[in-house]
Amino acid sequence: MFFEDMPVGKRYATGSKTLDAEAIKAFARQWDPQPFHLDEAAAEASVFGGLIASGFHTVLTAFNLTLAASDWSESSMGSPGLAEVRWIKPVYAGDTLRVEAEVVAARASESKPDRGFVEVQYNILNQKDELVSSYRSTHMLKKKG
Repeated sequence: MFFEDMPVGKRYATGSKTLDAEAIKAFARQWDPQPFHLDEAAAEASVFGGLIASGFHTVLTAFNLTLAASDWSESSMGSPGLAEVRWIKPVYAGDTLRVEAEVVAARASESKPDRGFVEVQYNILNQKDELVSSYRSTHMLKKKG
């Protein structure tokens, strides 16, 4: 998908991925070693009442699902950043995540005519269609031609 393929209002959805306890613990050991991500007994005794995924694990899972659902291999020029990252509900071991995305802004670069910037709102939902996390990302994409 190129800049021209991402007009404001375009919506798309991803496939899904289930986060099991072992994946949650493996991510936490490397990136977010808090007891409610690492230890089931500690997680049971926490305010969450069970093992939960790191918010970063949730967002990166969504990012990976988005890459699988969108072919940006020819057009992606990276991203200047994310905004409004929210962790709304805990993601528990066994939860299945999917993403719904909508283009909320698009503008051609003023200084470089070969590219444009597309802002996408990503909503991450669990198997009950509950919003668990969200973020906005700006994508720098090549123009066609």
